[in-house]
Amino acid sequence: MGTTQLETVPEPKYWHLKTVLSEALDQDFAVGEVLPNERELAARFGVARATLRQALEQLELEGRLQRRRGVGTTVAPPRVGVAVGSARHSWPGESVDGWEPVDAVEGLPPAAILKLLGTGEAGGAFAADRPVHTVRRTRVTQGQVVAAEMLYVPAASVPGLPAIHAPAGPARARAVLRELQRLVLDGQDRSVELGSARADDAKELDRLPGAPVLLVTTRYFTAAGTAAVSVATYRADTCRLTFGDSGDVEITHEPRVAS
Repeated sequence: MGTTQLETVPEPKYWHLKTVLSEALDQDFAVGEVLPNERELAARFGVARATLRQALEQLELEGRLQRRRGVGTTVAPPRVGVAVGSARHSWPGESVDGWEPVDAVEGLPPAAILKLLGTGEAGGAFAADRPVHTVRRTRVTQGQVVAAEMLYVPAASVPGLPAIHAPAGPARARAVLRELQRLVLDGQDRSVELGSARADDAKELDRLPGAPVLLVTTRYFTAAGTAAVSVATYRADTCRLTFGDSGDVEITHEPRVAS
């Protein structure tokens, strides 16, 4: 990268710096190469480190850079296309979809999930004291973990589960999925939004807490109402989500429901 100082421009300085850095990434750096530290970059371009951080954060959001623990900021590889528009009437785990079960535990769900469980087609409210089975899965693409999912399944949706002797771990997760698939699926809805990685998600995805992620929330419906809710967290720096004809994305202006 050169040492050209930034001149006054009509657009925000960090945005212009982002463009300059993006061109330098194409010309002077290889995928996986570590960038100079912030102090050196700020000096080269004659900008404050706060301005530099804004530009770097934007490039990370766009998938051009990755921040890696113990390594620093590196040039990111091209995003991997990940299909999320699965068949309209398909339960989680019914086909080879790249998801790997990790664990399943029983307990009370977060308040936001309670709200989603109580807004199914049949209406009514989901009781706050009812336990749910929380299935944790990871999605692997080209050998890399690109997403982590929390699938919330009310105990009422899998009444045969207590007879299955699988107390924990992947076996328990697969048992919950098998019981869920016994129900007749009437439909599902899905929403996608930009978010920030929580500490547990960041560890699973090998990201720093607060890194940009894509949140895909899916509700699965039966005639009785909402049978399960999935919240999948995808790496925004490496994933490009794709949707088939059945993978409709609803665009709304409602506040985000945190998981």
